[in-house]
Amino acid sequence: MMRGRMHQGNAMNMNRTPSRRGGFKPNQKTFVPHVTFDIIQCENLFQRVKPPTDDKMFTEALLKKVQELTPNAKTQASVLSLVTSVQTVLDNLVIASGTFDAAVVDEVRQVGNHKKGTLLSGDNVAEIVVVLKTLPTFEAVQSLSNKVYQDMMVSSPREAFGATLNECGFEITNHEAVSRVYVTTIPPNFKFLDASLHLDSKMMEGHLLSIRRTRWFEENACHSTVKVLVRLLSDLRNRFQGFQPLTPWIIDVFSHYCVMVNPQRTPLSINIAIRRCLQLLSSGFFLPGSQGIFDPCADKPNVRVHTVMSMEQQDQVCFTAQTLLRVLSHGGFMYLLGFKKNLDIVNDVTLWNGVVVTPSEKAYEKEDETNMANSAAAGTADTTAASATAQPIFGDDMVAVNSAATAMTSS
Repeated sequence: MMRGRMHQGNAMNMNRTPSRRGGFKPNQKTFVPHVTFDIIQCENLFQRVKPPTDDKMFTEALLKKVQELTPNAKTQASVLSLVTSVQTVLDNLVIASGTFDAAVVDEVRQVGNHKKGTLLSGDNVAEIVVVLKTLPTFEAVQSLSNKVYQDMMVSSPREAFGATLNECGFEITNHEAVSRVYVTTIPPNFKFLDASLHLDSKMMEGHLLSIRRTRWFEENACHSTVKVLVRLLSDLRNRFQGFQPLTPWIIDVFSHYCVMVNPQRTPLSINIAIRRCLQLLSSGFFLPGSQGIFDPCADKPNVRVHTVMSMEQQDQVCFTAQTLLRVLSHGGFMYLLGFKKNLDIVNDVTLWNGVVVTPSEKAYEKEDETNMANSAAAGTADTTAASATAQPIFGDDMVAVNSAATAMTSS
């Protein structure tokens, strides 16, 4: 009798959360994220029933693709020369601030793919963030652009430079490379910003954030395999529409996770790492409710990097990865890497060594606003469905999760 009462009391208290005054708030749910299945994290718990896959040809194809994606030495030298010249001029303004009256430069930082060592072939752009101590007025940005351009012409009179203003700052160009200069200000100045006089505050906050992200990448993701994986995932994003929602920051953090986070705490080889990427995405790593990856540079704690994507985009990334994983599992890596392009492996049914691969379908559903309004008028919809804004839902059958299990089993 006593045990029964204790059990009942504990069960009643499980759904109650302590309030600020020491009491309990009934029916307040606590978000508990689910952890997606990762064979790398628990490989020792599953006994192999067949020898490991021979990835020699796949690895050779990956290395060949990386060579194609990496800019040649001439392009890298051109970008480095231009960005170094621009940063030298800006650093001089930090040291000798009296030579420039329109604004006071606090610091200058290189950011972006060039600084991280993940430039793609054909991308000859380097990025710099200039942090001002003064307010970033449009006139100050224009004066800074003119100052940099004039000093560049003095230091290299034989070089043909160009200067162009934009909403983020300005660009300095030559015939071989582009140096984008993003202008922002120190955090205490943000409360004094006026949209009619100064640069956009949200944009400038993003520039400060890019400094933190680049510093994090240099300190934690500097391994060569991580940089290679960043290039490969960026290429997949450019070639497959379903991966378009993956932002460069998501790719950076996800690449570091797939290469470095494992029980052995040693970097995985590139063939295993990219396969792990597709397996995790297929199993719902970036779906709603998933634990995913905490953003190491977020202003607030416990922010997951994939929450910047909408539910529709998260589902799109998931079912695209499921299809690509099936193609890879049955030997279609030449199409995955883009060496062969005569098949649409994401949208068409394909045949690989006698195995039919059918593209995964979306599990995301969005109720039509008209249907919701009609249901509400008939009294058959609940309060949530009767709201003016359509609410996204996932199907009860959770197609994405079930399909992910099939995809990982085939691998």
